[in-house]
Amino acid sequence: MSGKSYVYYPGCSVKGSARQYEESLLLVFRELALELVELEDWNCCGSSLYSGVDKVGALALAARNLALAERAHPGKEIVAPCSACYLSFLKAKDYMERYPKLRAGVDQALRAAGLEYRGRARVRHPLEVVMTDLGVEELKRRVKRPLRSLVAAPYYGCQTTRPYAQFDHPFFPESLDELLRALGAEVVDYPLKTKCCGSSITGMAEQTGLGLVSALLLEAQRRGANAIVTVCPLCQFNLDCYQGKIAGLGSPIPVLYFTQALGLALGLPEKGLGFARAVVSAEPLLAGIRG
Repeated sequence: MSGKSYVYYPGCSVKGSARQYEESLLLVFRELALELVELEDWNCCGSSLYSGVDKVGALALAARNLALAERAHPGKEIVAPCSACYLSFLKAKDYMERYPKLRAGVDQALRAAGLEYRGRARVRHPLEVVMTDLGVEELKRRVKRPLRSLVAAPYYGCQTTRPYAQFDHPFFPESLDELLRALGAEVVDYPLKTKCCGSSITGMAEQTGLGLVSALLLEAQRRGANAIVTVCPLCQFNLDCYQGKIAGLGSPIPVLYFTQALGLALGLPEKGLGFARAVVSAEPLLAGIRG
């Protein structure tokens, strides 16, 4: 058992459209004795088209959160469940080290807010925390309800492992696959596991975005998956919400967060894991898991 405490940065989507991710994450981490202390006065991570307009401003948004965490929780690691937020923080740390002119602009902005960025806080994804601070064997020991009826396509998206590859291979990651197997699920060979879902493209160029979503959904079904399990709010949103516009899909396929699958296997109440918030119902899948 870890019993470790982390600074929790939720980000905008986890407090809004991806509330089931936060609900399941908090329940699971509490069950595993991994304490999450939410960062007070956090702000948007800056992961948006804003970075194309004002790079210093976007970096300053990310760096403010890092500086707040360093000041309020020295020595603690930051857990960021949203893949875009996670990448935004890693990018900010990288750019602040490599580009002095950008660093000077960000430092000036932070000083105006009474803050200082020192670059000491480590940023982590909750999947990494579960797989490394606990590990597969501890997870297996804690499984109360094996997910034997779950045939999962593990979907990482394009931001969790690239470009920084902090804890897994950038193109052929296995950590989510290993977690699902530890929970008793069957994991299909899913070659599109790190292919982009289109991010926000669907809202601006719908046909382009739907083409990307279609490829992911159809391949999961071709591989025999009865669910897609992901780690990213925007990926979950795109794959869940646009299924009605995908030609040839057949029956809908539920798109779960890895924390929801983990919560089920740990025997946590389904209601608290946020399944009702999805567009595509997971009820047939849940009925099979209940036995």
